[in-house]
Amino acid sequence: MANDGKAKKKIAEAIDILGQFGLPRAQINERTAYCLLALLNATPDKTWRDSESPLIGITPMMDFAREHYSKDYAPNTRETFRRFSMHQMVQAGIALYNPDKPDRPTNSPKAVYQISPAAIAVIKSYGGRTWTKNLMAFKSTASTLAAQYAKERHMDMVRVKVRNGSQITLSPGKHNELIRAIIEEMAPRFLPGATLVYIGDTGEKWGFFDKELASQIGLSVEEHGKMPDVILWLPDKKWLVLVESVTSHGPVDSKRRIELAELFASAKGDNVYISAFPNKRTFARFAPDVAWETETWVADNPTHMVHFNGDKFLGPYK
Repeated sequence: MANDGKAKKKIAEAIDILGQFGLPRAQINERTAYCLLALLNATPDKTWRDSESPLIGITPMMDFAREHYSKDYAPNTRETFRRFSMHQMVQAGIALYNPDKPDRPTNSPKAVYQISPAAIAVIKSYGGRTWTKNLMAFKSTASTLAAQYAKERHMDMVRVKVRNGSQITLSPGKHNELIRAIIEEMAPRFLPGATLVYIGDTGEKWGFFDKELASQIGLSVEEHGKMPDVILWLPDKKWLVLVESVTSHGPVDSKRRIELAELFASAKGDNVYISAFPNKRTFARFAPDVAWETETWVADNPTHMVHFNGDKFLGPYK
C-alpha cells in the first residue's frame, strides 16, 4: 500500500468519525469507512479540510478503495455496501441518495450517493477546535435532516390508486409509472370489474399483495418466484390476468408464457397474458418477441389493444 502509514491513519480517523456521528456498531468498520472516504474523495494525502462532495455510485466506491487504499472487494459485495453501509448513512442524514435525480429508479445502475452539505461541513472541522461544537449541532438536527431528505425522496414516489380510491406508493421510475397506467388506465377500459391481486415494485418486490384473495383463487406463489408485474382477477369470467410492464426488460415471449403458465398452474381461473408498453417505439422494439395467444397494450394509446391471437380477441386460450 502506497503511503501505508497515511492510509491506515486516514481509515482509523474515518472509523472514528463514523463512531462519533453515532452510527450503529455494525456500521463502524472499514467497509463503511471506505464509503465515507469515497464520498469525500479523501485520499491518504488530503486533509479533512480538503474534503469534496462528488456524486458517486457503489462500484466507484469500491474502485476508490482499491486504487487509493489497496483494498480489493469482490464484485458480489456491492449489495453489502448498499444495504449495510450506505443505507444507514442515508438514514443518518450523512449521505444523500440520487440527489441529482431523485426519481431515478431504485434498481438503476446509475444510482449515486453524495455526502450531505450538513455532514461535510462538520467533517471538514475534524481534528480542529470547532469539531465537537459542530458535531453536537449536527447530531441535534440529524433526525430532522434525515426526515427532510426522506420526505423529499417520498415526494417523487409513484402513487397508484387501488380499491375504493385508496393509494399505495411505489418507487420512482418509468417502470412503476407504467404500472400505474396499467392499473388506472388499462384495467378500467378492458377489464372492468377486475380486482387487484398483486403489484410488483422495483424497490420492494411486493408493492401490493392481497393474500386473502390470492388464497381464495388458489394462488400459491413463493416470494422469490418469477412474478409478473401486475396480477388482476376478473371474477365474472374467472380470468387471472398476468401483466408485464415493459420498459427495459422483455415482454411475455414464448419462454415467459410457459414460465407463467407453470407458476400459476394451481389457480382456479384461466390465464390471460398481457405485455404493456409505455409507447409505440418501445412496442416496436419488442414486438418481434411477443408470444402468440397474448395481448399487448400501449400506454400512450390507451384506448386500443393489439391482440397476438389466432381466432379470438382478449381472453384465455385453451
